[in-house]
Amino acid sequence: MTSKEIRDLSSDEITAKVRSTREELLQLRLRKQTGQVEKTDQLRTLRKAIARLLTIQNEKKRPATVA
Repeated sequence: MTSKEIRDLSSDEITAKVRSTREELLQLRLRKQTGQVEKTDQLRTLRKAIARLLTIQNEKKRPATVA
């Protein structure tokens, strides 16, 4: 997902997406340990997606600061 797509989601949808992405990452890690993963770059992609989701979620929680 791109940042623009994530910003269009509600806070509850972002939370659900974080949870599902973390579960997917866990499953991928377990499969990597058993040698069943061919595309190990997916681990990095999922970690970045989680970070992106959490960053935008925190931005929405924080009130806008006046400069």
